[in-house]
Amino acid sequence: MSFQSEPGTIRWKLHFNSPPEKVFDALATDAGRASYWAESAPERDGRITFHFVNYEPYSGRVLRRERPRVFAVEYFGSIVEFSLAGDGRGGSDLSLFASQVDESIRMEMVAGWVSVLMAMKAAVDHGIDLRNHDASRSWTDGYADN
Repeated sequence: MSFQSEPGTIRWKLHFNSPPEKVFDALATDAGRASYWAESAPERDGRITFHFVNYEPYSGRVLRRERPRVFAVEYFGSIVEFSLAGDGRGGSDLSLFASQVDESIRMEMVAGWVSVLMAMKAAVDHGIDLRNHDASRSWTDGYADN
C-alpha cells in the first residue's frame, strides 16, 4: 500500500516517551487540547468546541472515551479515533485513524494532522508549545501552525 492512498481516510502513528494516561489526558481534557491543538477546546455536554486562530469555532461530538486507550471525536466532517498502547518501556504508541474524510480537503487534513501530532508530542513529552498564537502567521496564511 502506498502512503495515504486509501480514499476517505487518514492514518498516522506517533510514539511518545510519556505513558498512555498522560497522552490520553492531552486528547480528552480541555487543558490538554489547549496546550497544542487549539487556542481553546472546551468540552460541554459531550461536544468539544475548537477555537483556532483565523477560523470560525468548530464543534464536534465526543464519540468514544475509554481512558487511557481510546478517544474518538467528530472533526471537520470526519470521524477521528485515537488509539493508545503502552510500549513496555513507560512510553506510548498512538494510532490516529480518520474516516469519512472529504476528498476535496483530504491532503490538507493529512498535513494538518502531522502539524497537530508533532505539536502534541512537543507539548506532552517536553512541555513545549510550538504554535505561533499570531493571527498574521496562521495556517490560512501558509504557516505550519495549528
